[in-house]
Formats: sequence, C-alpha cells, structure tokens
Amino acid sequence: MAIEYGFVLAIGAALAHMVWYFVEYGYLRQPFFYEPSGTWMDWFSLSYYAHNKGAYDVEQTIYPPLSFVLMKVLGISQCYANNASEMARACDWLGSVGLCGFYLLSVILTFLHFRKVDRSTYIPRSIALAFGLPLVYAFERGNLVFIAYSFYLLAFGPLLRSARLRWLAAGIVINLKVYLVAAILAPLARRRWMAVEGALIATIGVYLLSWMILGEGSPIQILRNLVGYSSGFGAQRLLDVWYASSLVPIRTLMQSEFPLYSAFSSKQVEAIYLSATMLTFITQGLAVAAVAATFLRPEVVSNHRVILFGAIVALSTKEAGGYTQVFLLVSIFMESWRGWARPIAIILGYSLCIPDDIIIPAGMPPIVRDSFLSGQEVSAQYGIGAIALLRPIIMFMACNCLAVATLLDVWKDIRSQGWKERWRYRRDWPLLPFQKRPQKPSSVSKVSM
Repeated sequence: MAIEYGFVLAIGAALAHMVWYFVEYGYLRQPFFYEPSGTWMDWFSLSYYAHNKGAYDVEQTIYPPLSFVLMKVLGISQCYANNASEMARACDWLGSVGLCGFYLLSVILTFLHFRKVDRSTYIPRSIALAFGLPLVYAFERGNLVFIAYSFYLLAFGPLLRSARLRWLAAGIVINLKVYLVAAILAPLARRRWMAVEGALIATIGVYLLSWMILGEGSPIQILRNLVGYSSGFGAQRLLDVWYASSLVPIRTLMQSEFPLYSAFSSKQVEAIYLSATMLTFITQGLAVAAVAATFLRPEVVSNHRVILFGAIVALSTKEAGGYTQVFLLVSIFMESWRGWARPIAIILGYSLCIPDDIIIPAGMPPIVRDSFLSGQEVSAQYGIGAIALLRPIIMFMACNCLAVATLLDVWKDIRSQGWKERWRYRRDWPLLPFQKRPQKPSSVSKVSM
C-alpha cells in the first residue's frame, strides 16, 4: 500500500530531523527523554544491584530476578564496586555492547517476523517498528522493553515452530515485564489451554532458576514492592506525562496539587479528568467484550488480536511508559487491509511510530547538563509535547477499532452459523470433565441435510 510507504517516509524525515537537531544542539529533542545525560540509564542505574545485594530491600524494584541475571551476565562486576551509575556506564563497556546487540537482534527479528506474516507489507511495517519511536526510545533509555520485545516476537509470532520453545520465550517475556501476563492468558478465550499452561509453567521455571542464581527476589519481596509501586504512582508535574502508555498520568495530574488552575478553569480540569476516565473504561470494556466474543467463536478471531486485547487492558490500567506500545503495535501490524476498522487501526499505529513532536513553549527554564551522546555540556530547552499527550488516545482508538471489528466478525458468524454444534470445534478440549468432545458427522447425516 502506498500509504504505508508514505508513513515510512514520514518516519525517515522525523529521524533525519532528530539527527540534524542533535548535530546542531548536542542532545535529542522531544519526544526523547528530558535528561540529556540519561542515555541507557534505565539499564545502568539498576545494574549496580545485579552485582550487589539490595535490589528488593533497598531499591524496592518490581523486576523479577531474571532482569538482574541478564545485567550480571552482560556487565563487568568491577565497574560497580564503588562507582555511581554514570561512572559505571563509562566503565562497563560490556553492558553497552550488550544493549546494542539486543537492539540489533530486535531489528533482525522484526524483519523476519513480518516477512513470515505477509511478504507484501513486511518492509514498511518492519521499518516502522524497528526504527519507530517506541523501540528507539526504549533503546535510548536502555529499558528492558526492547529485550522483552525480541522474546515477545518469538513467543507469539511464526518464527519458532517448536511449541516448547515458544512457551520458554513467553516465560522469559513475563519474567522481564510482569504486566504482559495478560497477553499469555488471553488465548484462553480461543481455548488454547495447553499453550497457556505451557507458558505459565515456563514462567515459573524461569523465575525459580533466576531466583536461585541471583539469590534474592522471593515472591513475597516482589509482591510487597508491587503493592507499594501500584499505590504510590501519581503524576505531580508535567514531566510525569512526558511519554505515557495510558491516561493514568493525565488523570492523576488533574487530581494533584499541580497549579492547573492558572491555565484551566475548574470545569475544564473536571472535563479532562472525566474524558480520560471514560475513554479508559470504554477501551477496557470493548477489549473485554471482544475477548468474551472470541470465546463464542474462537476460530473467527486471530491469536495475535486476542493477545492485543489482553495487553491493552493491562497497559491501560497502570502506567508503564510509552515504549510499551511496541507490544501492541506488533498485533496491529499483523492485520490486513480489510474492511474499515483494520485500515484505521493500521494508520493510527503508523502515526505512533513517527519519532517527533510539536513542542508548545511552556516557560520551562533550560536544563544545563552533560550530554552523554555528544560528550559536551548542553543547554536543553523543553516544552509541552502536543503529540505526546495524544499518543495514549491514538493507541486506545486503534485498539477500539480492532475490538469493534472483532465484535462484528463474531456477530456475522453467529448470524450465519447459528448455535449448532459444528465439526470445526473438534479440536477443542471440553470445558467440564463430564462433557464429551464433538463427534464427526456421519455420512448419513450429511445426505439428510
């Protein structure tokens, strides 16, 4: 489709603009992170606890032990003896090589994945995901998202033929990003019992092995930190809505002590809060309804779409960062140009990949920092990213389009097939122990029909 290559050109132009801006000013402009010295710091700020105790008692992290096992393997222990995270980053060349290697792996797997899905569209969609904002942003931050993304493609894509290897990949994904457990549970709606059981067993196995290697990270410690994290998050400043995956930051900012009334009236603040809340509930409701409809007609709905619905429910409930949209975009870009809802979702997905923003001056003072990428002191000027505020809404609308498409597909199937027991359910395991599996229709019955 020509429109897909048009978006590729837009992504390329945005990247070129970002490179020009970096050469001119020495730092990455919005929508990239507002701390010029913070490149890869999601990785190096936690790597200290991969080589020293205290990840769950001192840092109170919510990451399972596998994250720290990876950091321990891809790190030089001597660099974390007495160094601060910035000094450790300069020392630990192995960690830098590991991050670049995993990003290169994610790019390769992206192209291989979409080439298997559809050869006619794999080039523009692979470029959009591999070099679009969510994955590049995750790489710039050094976040585990782009590492989990590689295993996500292996777990839920067509690259691995072995079911056991797919289950293992799914177990690694959950141990890197716990909130994606909804993605492996969603296929239950398609009655894929064994696949879900295998993924859950692999998740437990990977967790126990990594716990044994690291020596800390018990279920009680992780649960305690998860409870504290869930109850403690709330946006208190504009920077907290920088690049979000949900409308949670907007909703909490509207109820915070931030001086909003200098720019908005009380009715406007209330309207923003109610609109964000309603859109969140509508998105979650449509996703749940689509999953329920899938259970009625599992053969009508693709597996990647059910995974999308499970993921959007999780990512819209708690804020996990805008780069997590890469998981949702995988499912969106596996759709075809049929009907009206799928093309709209694909177009919205492409728009989320454009790595640029419209900056509204907000009177913020410049930030004087040492830029890690340029190696010089810079004066970074930031404002309010207009597109950044819209990105969660765009993602919600894309998922809503696919949820509506699912409901329509199931309704059409029910209207044409009715509720009769069909031979196409022969591979389903019974829901209850006393139920019998469907029997193949006899030739007599076929003649009588």
